[in-house]
Amino acid sequence: MRRLFGTDGVRGLANGELLTPELAVAVSASAARVLAEQNQSRRPLAVVGRDPRASGEMLEAAVVAGLASAGADAVRVGVLPTPAVAYLVAELGADLGVMISASHNPMPDNGIKLFAAGGHKLPDAIELAVEQGVDAPRVRPTGADVGRVRDLPDALDRYIAHLLVSTPQSLAGLRVVVDCAHGAASVAAPDCYAKAGAEVIALNAAPDGLNINDGVGSTHLGPLCRAVVEHRADLGIAHDGDADRCLAVDAAGNIVDGDQIMAILAVAMRDAGELAADTLVATVMSNLGLHLAMRDAGIAVRTTQVGDRYVLEELRAGGYTLGGEQSGHVVLPGHATTGDGLLTALRLMARVAQTGSSLAELAGILTPLPQVLHNVAVVDKAAVAASAAVQEAVAAAEAELGETGRVLLRPSGTEQLVRVMVEAPTAEQATATAVRLAEVVATAH
Repeated sequence: MRRLFGTDGVRGLANGELLTPELAVAVSASAARVLAEQNQSRRPLAVVGRDPRASGEMLEAAVVAGLASAGADAVRVGVLPTPAVAYLVAELGADLGVMISASHNPMPDNGIKLFAAGGHKLPDAIELAVEQGVDAPRVRPTGADVGRVRDLPDALDRYIAHLLVSTPQSLAGLRVVVDCAHGAASVAAPDCYAKAGAEVIALNAAPDGLNINDGVGSTHLGPLCRAVVEHRADLGIAHDGDADRCLAVDAAGNIVDGDQIMAILAVAMRDAGELAADTLVATVMSNLGLHLAMRDAGIAVRTTQVGDRYVLEELRAGGYTLGGEQSGHVVLPGHATTGDGLLTALRLMARVAQTGSSLAELAGILTPLPQVLHNVAVVDKAAVAASAAVQEAVAAAEAELGETGRVLLRPSGTEQLVRVMVEAPTAEQATATAVRLAEVVATAH
């Protein structure tokens, strides 16, 4: 069968051609068997969470059924951020975690993310074994060997307590607007930030199953920018649908992206002696400005391919303590096994509170080069990206930019898109180069 897993689990139109309840049953049952073998568990335990989109109710039922049919016990934790599910897998000593979410995607989409024991994302080899097991013949348990299902009523309380212990700095005196994207952070984020001492104004925190990411959240920052200025807040925080990412807005309504957040946290952790090997891990999508800023701060940057799973692999391999993506996925391995938007926001606000500096002043450490990104819809993303015409156009653009900029062209890991990113000394040159490349991609076969 074709690959099911993209850069972040299985994702697609819920109840469409790919992501059906039948597939959810099969994937969860296969995952339970594979991870039980890996951990030599006789009675696997799985934690199951979801974001609030409507199809999550259907897929949660299917996932739980699949787990129980494979002899695994399931603990339902309800609507929670993705990093909360990862944390609870570790805290409960579970063999498997399942998060049902399509993150920042529109409401009709959904996805299935899997976590192994300890709350870590699955290695490629384990994902492949799960895929191969989807269609494999199997013996189903019966009688007392069928898995059991229970709920965990205090799941959110446990997660928030963990976050507060991980960030002891009081946020007293800060006024923050938080855009919850009508997603999984709608209860967790306002509650957590208030308990940390901040004055919290919650925005887009009324999920109805249909409004998740609908013109709001980390991919639509306009409402948050306006609200921060209107409420005279110190800063704003934006989450995506499953709250594994965080972007910010300063008091003047200016966006502070993931690169700037990583730069702020890297310097803070260096000053506190918490930045292992004085090294930050970022992806190829991070702006050249981040590399220049970190060089000036005496901090090394290690680069991975796009996807927080690859950042995580590099963090674990090198024993590093901070990494992330420009999109706002930030990983702090000392406190979380995956990107955690709430933890990132707490750490960012703690730095503001600790230094007495504004977010704008802290973000000024990084001067980004003009960067333009085009997402080009195609029929076959891999074939188009590898075509001779596209490769020749990229080579010509790189020769034109030289050392003053760069080009990154890659297929999306989750959609039929080719992403064209250009950085250049001026916005005009970056835009012109990106448009030219996007036209080549759109007409390539």
